[in-house]
Order: sequence, then structure tokens, then C-alpha cells
Amino acid sequence: MTVYHVSASAASSTNADGTASRPFHTINEAAAIARAGDEIIVHDGVYRESVTPQYGGDSAEYRIVYRAADGEHPVIKGSERVDTWQRVASSADGTVWKAELPNAMFGAFNPYARTVFGDWVIDASSHARAIREDLDELSPEAAAAGYPEHPACHLGCVYLDGKALYEAFSREEVAHPRPRTVGFDCGAWSNGPVADTAAGNPDLTTLVWYAEVTGDAHTGATTIWANFHDADPNESFTEITVRETCFAPSRPQINYITVRGFEIAQAATPWAPPTADQIGMIDTRWSRGWIIENNHIHDARCSAVALGKEGSTGDNDCTRTRRKSGYQYQMEAVFKALRFGWQRGVVGGHLVRGNRIHDCGQTGIVGHMGCAFSRIEHNEIYNVATRREFWGHEIGGIKFHAAVDTVIANNNIHDCTLGMWLDWQTQGTHIDRNVFWANTRDIMIEVSHGPYTISNNVLASPISLDIISDGGAYVNNLIAGTIRLGRVMDRSTPYHFPHTTAPAGSAFVYGGDDRFVNNLFVQAAGTPADADEQTGWLAVGHGTRAYNLQTLHDLPRGRGEHGERPTTLDEYRSLAWATVGNGDEEAFREVPQPVYARDNTYVGGARALLGETGAIVRDGSFAVDVAQDDADRSVRLTVRADAADAVKADPALFGTGAIVRTADLGEPRIVEERFERADGNPFVFDTDLVGEARAAQSARGPLASLRANQPVAVWR
Repeated sequence: MTVYHVSASAASSTNADGTASRPFHTINEAAAIARAGDEIIVHDGVYRESVTPQYGGDSAEYRIVYRAADGEHPVIKGSERVDTWQRVASSADGTVWKAELPNAMFGAFNPYARTVFGDWVIDASSHARAIREDLDELSPEAAAAGYPEHPACHLGCVYLDGKALYEAFSREEVAHPRPRTVGFDCGAWSNGPVADTAAGNPDLTTLVWYAEVTGDAHTGATTIWANFHDADPNESFTEITVRETCFAPSRPQINYITVRGFEIAQAATPWAPPTADQIGMIDTRWSRGWIIENNHIHDARCSAVALGKEGSTGDNDCTRTRRKSGYQYQMEAVFKALRFGWQRGVVGGHLVRGNRIHDCGQTGIVGHMGCAFSRIEHNEIYNVATRREFWGHEIGGIKFHAAVDTVIANNNIHDCTLGMWLDWQTQGTHIDRNVFWANTRDIMIEVSHGPYTISNNVLASPISLDIISDGGAYVNNLIAGTIRLGRVMDRSTPYHFPHTTAPAGSAFVYGGDDRFVNNLFVQAAGTPADADEQTGWLAVGHGTRAYNLQTLHDLPRGRGEHGERPTTLDEYRSLAWATVGNGDEEAFREVPQPVYARDNTYVGGARALLGETGAIVRDGSFAVDVAQDDADRSVRLTVRADAADAVKADPALFGTGAIVRTADLGEPRIVEERFERADGNPFVFDTDLVGEARAAQSARGPLASLRANQPVAVWR
């Protein structure tokens, strides 16, 4: 094993050999020669480079480790400092400066010439949409000068003392900006607030920039205009993004890399849908066995960490060609990837642990297929897509497709437009002991067939679950927002043989076939009562009664008068025998799938599934409070009950339930596989959110002991 040292303070020299006495000046000097078993120790300093490891490790034991020197703080940035700004003009709306930069500074990748582009981009500028819909306004000067109808955000960004500016779309808008208030969120189907404005700082949204690129990559120029209010950008610390990544191989199968203890920031990462070459500030590039741990990763234009597919299996081909749908190209990507090594032990199996990830435009962690067999644990992920500069159908704190046998555990995910979105082939996936709060939506599971398991989580945002899938098991959770249920009968998606990527079939999403055991459902005080008449394509409600509302709205064959539906597989089969007759697929899709619910507690207006056994329903005024300590980042949970003192003090207020095991959960109707661990062993849910053992009977919800109005630390 060889240990290489890197120090930004060392002089660049041909005599450097990476020893402690003659360290390399750049990380790439070490990355060019490090082999399996080697360690690269990086010392204090800012490294403005995109690290490109040329070699990987041979195994989990003989990996290549890139780490911060003990007690030191190395920073890898995709930006460059600019201190050649020229003052252009001043007004009551601030002072405009410009910087003229040679295109040669950017090389082949100029982020000010590239836009947010690709499959499932809906609003390439949410700000422009807000203006078109009269939700935000332009200044008279910007309006008079003419404004592009459908502009697109670029991949570049400008930072003033570490704070990202907002992109404008004309010089006049830079000179005379107006505050931004909202951006449309197609997932929630509503406008959401721009975070700075919602926090009481609308003036921050008028710190803006605009760029024009002329000429070619060698002789042309990029000019950036920016309004820094009263700040002098040459005296302040002003940076612009220049590079696409901060740490990424240039080719697949650079395996067994560890990246530990860095700050990694400010890269111009592109839009990363499942049909594209998915690129992050840290990018595993279709490899296996990486460990990304204890890093501070922030300010990615789109995605911070990518565990995804690469370009040979497709790269935004629907948007580029309009030959086939994005759905069809995504289906093809799965089968192409199977020919390109997508299997356990070849791709995936990463560990992303102990990182603080924030301020990303699209995702904190993204991955299609390359995320399979991985473990994502004890990360804090926040401020994802809350600036609302652009929007598309691939946004989330975590956004995974085909997270086969992936464990997502003990994460703190908050202040995101969507906390976590698991899409396609969510099979063998285990979501355990996470805290979701202050998001617009917490979790979305889409077009998957299970088995997947969600246990011991806190879901405290207004929309807790978007379940547009079948085959889930929900055990010991606190669910404090609405459940929204959808069926998908126009997109059949694959499922696999157990614990492999080998396809076993493909199916539509019929709605239902989910299990709920020992959960605590809370409808917060002041929340409107659920509507029994459902009119949208999603059935919405607090508690499992939403499944009965879905039945009334969507499933005509054999339903009960009030939306009763089968609660066992035998009941479903009897109903199918009675109603399908000689029909086939078109008839089966109208039969309500079973929903298995027992021993759940519903308070504050949340309602139980019709026919549920062991349900406890309590009226009264309840709420869920989640708060974070800014100093140590710990999170505390309180379930508030405004009721009589005797009721509040009752340790059985929320009910108790028995320990749940794999044998209690059955098998999804379509996939016919057990709910079990990735190694094939059965589940025994005998510990709670904070690691406390559960007794034979313990409190329903994520904590073995839960009392009203008593704060509990749930994440550290």
C-alpha cells in the first residue's frame, strides 16, 4: 500500500512525489497513479478541479481511499473565483456589474451555454412560468425591453460569499429585478413558495445574474451581468461554476473507491432523468462498491451524488429525437443495462453514509439501476428544489429508479419539495428509521410492484405518502399527512426474480395490495376533513380509509356500498371468480385488490380501512411537531394531544401492537415474493426508530414507548 499526500499550499512541481515532505499540489496528480490498496490523504485547502480517478480498487478490502487528513478541511469545488468585475450601472434596484471571461476558461464544457434540458423537464424556468401566469411580476423596464416567453435555466451559477444568486433572462431584469414568490410543483399540483421568500428574505431573490456566450470555445467570450445589491464583488468572495463535476471517473467500472471527509460544492451538474447519462458532483459512473461518507456536499445545479446509469444505454433520447416516448426508452434502458453488467456484484452495492447534502436544484442523491444493492444511511438531506428555479418529474431529496434490494435507513430528510421518490422496480427495497419533515411531500412510490417495506419512519409533512404502486408493507410508522393513491393502467413496468435483476415479468399498477400494521395516523388539528367524494385521479385521505375512497372512485367490480374491498387474498380470489367471468386483463384491472390493515391507530380525524381489525380511533385535537437543533443537527419529535390530562398521560393512548415478522405480511399478488431482507433472511421488526427493543407488546408507531406531549430525540 502506498500513501500519497496532497496539499493545496504545496508548490506545483515536477519534483513532487506525493510523500508527506513533497506532496502533490492537486488531487488529480495522485488520482492518476493510485492503485488498489492505496490511500490519498488530502490536506487543508481549496481544490478547484474535477478529480478523475484513473483506477479503482480490486475488492472491498483492497480499495482506493481518498480522505481528508485528520482534523483538516479540504474543499473540492467546481467553481472559480472571479475578481475582475466591472461596474456597469446603479439604481434604486441595486448595482449591476459584469465580468467578461474567455470561453477557453471553460474548455469543452461551458455551463453558460448549456441549459437544463432532457426527458421529463416540465418547466426549464419556473420563474418564467410564474410571470406568464401573473403570479410574479417583471419590472416595467424589463417588460418594456421584451422578455423571452419560454426561457431555460442554464447549468452555470454565480455565488456571492457562498450564496447562490438566481438566474435572470435579460440584462434589464438584472438591472431591475423583482422578488420571486412561487414556483409550480406538478407533483403536488399546486404552487409552492420560493424558500428565501417564505423565510422572510424576498430581497435575496433579487440577487440575480444573466449570461451571454459569443463565439466558439477557443476564441469566444462569456459575459456575465450580475446585480449584487450594495456588495462589491471584487472585495467580496465571488465565484462562478465552471466544471460539470467535482469527483467522477471518465469511464465505467472504476470500482471500490472511498471518498471521505471532504467539502464538495458548486458544480454545474446537468439534469439527470433515468434515461440520461446521470451525472452528479460525486459520480460513481456505473461502478460498484463505492463508499461516500462523512462529506459536506452542497450547491449542485442539479444533483449532488449520482449512483446512476451512464450514457451508452440512452441519453435523453426522447427529448432529442421524439422518435419514441420516454417510457419506451426507459424500458429499453433496463434491457440494455442487463447486457452491460447490471447485476449484483458488478454494478451498485454502494454505501452513502453520514453525509450532509443540501441546496441542490434537482436531487441530493440520484440513481437509476446503479443504485441497486446499496445502502443509504444516516445522511441529512435538505433544501432540494426549494429555490424553484426549474421543475421536472425527476426531483427529490433521493430519487431512485430500480432500487432493487437497496436499504435507505436513518436519514433526516427535510425542507425538500419531495423527500424521496422511488420509481420503477422498487423491489426488496427497505425504507427504515428515517425522519421526513417540513417537505411538501415525504415519500412517493411509483409504478412498482413490491415487495418493498417501509418501517419505523416519521412522515410529518402535509403529504406523507404518494402510493402509485402495489405491494408495499408499512409497519410501525408515524404518518401525519395525507395518503394519496393512484393507479397506472397505461405503463406496464418490470419486476424481478428475488434478489436479482433478472426480469420475471411486467405489470400495471392496479392500486392496493398494500399492508399496514402497527402504524399511528395523525390528522393535524385545523386540517379539513377528508372528502368522501373524490374527483381527481388520486384518492386522498388521512389514514387507510383512502383505499375505500379509491375503490368508490375507480374500481367498479364487486365493491361494497361504501367502498369496501377485499382484506385478504382469499377474498380477492373469490371476488375475481364471481366478477371476472371469461374476461382477462381488462376485467381483472377493475377488481379491487386486497388491502391488509390491522392494529393501526387513527387520531384527530384520520380514518381506518373499512373492515380493519384491531383499529383504535380517537377523536380530539392532535398535532405532530418536529424541531431541529441548529448546533448539533439533532431532531426532536413531539406528538401533541390537546385532551383531558388523564387521556394525555395514558401510556396506552396510541395503543399497542405485537412484533411484526415476515410471516405476518404475506406476498404481493403479482410478484409472489416474500417481504424479506436483501440477504433473504426474514424481517423481525423488534427494534424501533431509535434502536430501542420492542417488547411482545409495544406502542404503535415508530417508537416502542410513545407518550403525548413528551419530546423525543429521533435523529442525531
